[in-house]
Amino acid sequence: MSERVNSAWSPSSREIERRGARQRISRKQATIAAVSSTIVLGTLIAIIVTSPGWATVKKTFFDIEYGREVFPTVIAGLWINLQLTFIGGAAIGVIALGLALMRTTKSPALTPFRFLATAYVDIFRGAPLILIILLVGFGVPALGLKGISSNVIFLGTVAVVLTYSAYVAEVIRSGILSIHPSQRAAARSLGLTSGQTMRFVVLPQAIRRVVPPLLNDFVSLLKDTGLVSILGVTDAVRAAQINASRTFNYTPYVVAAVLFLLITIPMTRYTDRAIRQRTNAQSSEGAI
Repeated sequence: MSERVNSAWSPSSREIERRGARQRISRKQATIAAVSSTIVLGTLIAIIVTSPGWATVKKTFFDIEYGREVFPTVIAGLWINLQLTFIGGAAIGVIALGLALMRTTKSPALTPFRFLATAYVDIFRGAPLILIILLVGFGVPALGLKGISSNVIFLGTVAVVLTYSAYVAEVIRSGILSIHPSQRAAARSLGLTSGQTMRFVVLPQAIRRVVPPLLNDFVSLLKDTGLVSILGVTDAVRAAQINASRTFNYTPYVVAAVLFLLITIPMTRYTDRAIRQRTNAQSSEGAI
């Protein structure tokens, strides 16, 4: 037993020295980063606070008391943004997947649908979102179609879904095209049909590969739902605008921005983590 304990591995003196050197380098780098960050941020804050118009800016944009007063109405509007994001996100996922499959299909019978899917993506990716919102919000009610709601929330959601479906479809299509042809060949050699190969072999791998860019699109979707306010939807942006127009104090805009940041920053950090994990996994696969 004593021989086993004595034969247990222990780092050599050179390895201990290397670890100590790495720790000293890490501490030095952390100290330099902290000092440089403090100097840069401190300088920026000093320039802003000591500027001649800071008192006016502080009163106009950072009025804490007025911010507390308008907070309930702004956060109630934010709930509209969240509803648009999650409901629209579900619809976008379904439509985008269909578009991606249409654009990647090689079936001759589906050629017209492939052309239509390509045209759809080109149009809605090329047109600014705010123009699509205006066209849908004011154009659809003008048609007078029966059974089509004229609710501005519904029309705004439709406009956002139409635009983002084109972007997400291209992300999913890139994931599908990134799968090596040998994967399809192996699946077909096992007796799977083209549909089964796409469903059970290609799509699961493709979706895993494009999770990080899809999360980025989801963050952008949450922010862009604020554009539906131009149709009169009382979301967070519109609620802030109404309150600001009453007093010409723009603190409500800052409140709305902070609420959006409280949601988007954690989502962005999670996206960065997913990208880092994906990169590390690819590096490990390459090493093997």
